[in-house]
Amino acid sequence: MTLLDVAAIKADFPILSTTVRGGQPLVYLDSGATSQKPGVVLDAERNFYEHANAAVHRGAHALAEEATDAFEDARRTIASFVGARSEDLVFTKNATESLNLAAYAFSNATAIAHFDAHAVNPRFVLKPGDTIVVTEMEHHANLVPWQEVCRKTGATLRWIPLTDDGRLDLSNIDSIIDKTTKVVSVVHQSNILGTINQVRFLMDRAHDVQAVGIIDGCQSIPHMPVDVVELGADLVAWSGHKMLGPTGIGCLWGTEEVLNAMPPFLTGGSMIQMVEMDKSTFALPPAKFEAGTPMVAQAVGLAAAARYLDNIGMDNVAAHEHALTQYTVNLLNALDGVRIIGPANSTDRGSAISFVVDGLHPHDVGQVLDSTGVAVRVGHHCAWPTCRRFGVPSTTRISPYIYNDFSDIDKAVLGIQAAQEFFGVNA
Repeated sequence: MTLLDVAAIKADFPILSTTVRGGQPLVYLDSGATSQKPGVVLDAERNFYEHANAAVHRGAHALAEEATDAFEDARRTIASFVGARSEDLVFTKNATESLNLAAYAFSNATAIAHFDAHAVNPRFVLKPGDTIVVTEMEHHANLVPWQEVCRKTGATLRWIPLTDDGRLDLSNIDSIIDKTTKVVSVVHQSNILGTINQVRFLMDRAHDVQAVGIIDGCQSIPHMPVDVVELGADLVAWSGHKMLGPTGIGCLWGTEEVLNAMPPFLTGGSMIQMVEMDKSTFALPPAKFEAGTPMVAQAVGLAAAARYLDNIGMDNVAAHEHALTQYTVNLLNALDGVRIIGPANSTDRGSAISFVVDGLHPHDVGQVLDSTGVAVRVGHHCAWPTCRRFGVPSTTRISPYIYNDFSDIDKAVLGIQAAQEFFGVNA
């Protein structure tokens, strides 16, 4: 049984009353890509623009003070949502920028060290022979930046392989994370496989060899209780738009030690301490990493999303999604000609469920589902190497959230069967 009053929750989301494709009620099962927004989030952004819009941390007039208070109050709310101090939470435009911020800390430090080795923390300086470790299930946002760092510094990229059931193969972990490793950057919950990884074990292993440990929390923080400190990482990245918040805002949490040691990614106004014509010094974190005018309204909206989820209770969110996941996996396993890509049970897996249908391209499955009002994701899900590992060009993905119930899954399954019947692949 699901735990949430889905009808009441759904009423909070204006877009979920939409009809599509000639009057079909919308069944939104693409929250792994982006979540829908409740009215309180929309209202919070509009209220900011109507009553407090001004540049933050600048100016002494009343609106500037109100805007700054709203921005920093939002930072405290969002930090509290993940068990963090507000001083350790950096706002970015999305999780991709958060992960690039982390990656550029290494390439920038390495470049600076060629001219002034004493100007940077040696922990962030890379050289040929050093290794960076990711996994074979990473989103491109946590893979391509590290590929680029290796190209710039001569470091070598390693990855933890996958088992046939979509879990990390840790059998040779001591030869993957070793004394040459300077970075371990891994996903908490896979956006394509749904697998929930043993990130604390991997972070502890990283620290055993003095590597920096980084976690992509995009698919975990919106869906389960997460305390970033307890994860054991040095840096944790996630995005606002996947946790009921606005687009255009991401987060990077870091330990005080690591944030102080990292060189900045973007430079300019607001992130400085002192500027002279030939040199500058930088502000303390988080300001050091927030150059230019920040995403104030988006932060206010994301804080409203965090409060909305807190009111539901993240334990309840996780239990609801686990029930939906178990229900979905069981129904898909029972369909002839349908194969789940990733764990085929609900143990240590989240609600992003990818599958293929024998004889059908995922785009055809998605198109038939769309014709019945069911919105799902099709493609490689920005995880092309994962698709190659499982020998599929792409998948169809169902990813429910708090506003979905069993009837939504039932409608999706009927759509899959309709696709099989329409194309005559399971007659």
